[in-house]
Amino acid sequence: MQYNAHNVMRIHAIWEGAMTQRRFEEILTEVAEAIEGMQLDDSLKQHLNASFPVTGGTFKELGALCSRGEQEGWLMSREAGGIKFGRAVKPGGSAGKFSVDVVRMRDVKGPHHVHPNGEIGAVIPLEGKPRFDEFDEGWYVYGPGTQHHPTVSGGDAYVLYLLPEGAIEFTGK
Repeated sequence: MQYNAHNVMRIHAIWEGAMTQRRFEEILTEVAEAIEGMQLDDSLKQHLNASFPVTGGTFKELGALCSRGEQEGWLMSREAGGIKFGRAVKPGGSAGKFSVDVVRMRDVKGPHHVHPNGEIGAVIPLEGKPRFDEFDEGWYVYGPGTQHHPTVSGGDAYVLYLLPEGAIEFTGK
């Protein structure tokens, strides 16, 4: 490869994107370690909102990294039904037993699914005052066996969620 200004800029952008993705995974490692072995219930939601509050640096950085990942194409690289989505981390990766997915939803109802092992997520507003199901900005927890049509109303948001063992079952309802 010839090193002209264009190629150097391209290499720098690739390196910067890899560093951004790496930082995203570092934060998720920190979150996964903070919740390891905890029951998926309201106490976990409270623990997450106290440990990684929406006003704190980690939560804000996570939102910024979701935006960068979307722009750079390593997050939410697929789209269907008005929802951008993608699996960022497979189970057994940087987030331990959890998979990590990120979706971008704006006033839309998603496909019905079941959480065999539960779901732990974060609602990160982008525009308006979006609610994910009944949850405002911050962390939420669904216990094992719960099911829903994920719905964002009132605006545009990233919803980042961790699935124990990556388990999710789409029902087609």
